[in-house]
Amino acid sequence: MPQIASDATDLDLITYLRAIPDARMRRGVRIPAWYLLLVAVLGILSRCESLRDLERFARRHHAVLIEALGIELRRPPSDSAFRYFFLQVDVTAVCDAIRDWTIAQIPDDAADLDQLVCDGKTLRGSAEPTAGGGSAFIAQVTLYSAALGVAIAQTCYATGEDHERAVLRRLLGELDLGGVLVQADALHTQKPFFGSSRSREPTSC
Repeated sequence: MPQIASDATDLDLITYLRAIPDARMRRGVRIPAWYLLLVAVLGILSRCESLRDLERFARRHHAVLIEALGIELRRPPSDSAFRYFFLQVDVTAVCDAIRDWTIAQIPDDAADLDQLVCDGKTLRGSAEPTAGGGSAFIAQVTLYSAALGVAIAQTCYATGEDHERAVLRRLLGELDLGGVLVQADALHTQKPFFGSSRSREPTSC
């Protein structure tokens, strides 16, 4: 499995969010990056679908959150604060942190990680027209363990720039999958997939 960051050894999500570098200029920063990410995660889980939704969520739960977290924050983040932060944040680092946190929840003696399911989905609302009259989407590839009930790895890509086969090959190459059965759609059964895969010894795919 991927190595966990040295400064993120606990099992709580906040520890992993704190390990993500803050790309914003230090001048004028009043809200920690990890707090913005935490509120975003909680808001999305609560069905927030826009920056305004996140602002309302942050305002509604401001008092409870700062008391529970033991931090001093005069005002909750606004929609513009979220917008500026999201434009600067390293999305790959965020995905890696959430992946590592998810993997850290798996018990050391878990014997059920012997089969993974690959699933590709198009992200709703990401469609954009192309010059040729078609559409391009943002898609996500996920490796899911049904036995454990968690997604242990995932990545996003633009359909106009990449393909699910290549994305899955790279994703498998990042994980230690010796002896693991990987189930995938028929499009991954082509010979070129097996011949060029960098994954570390999956039993089958």
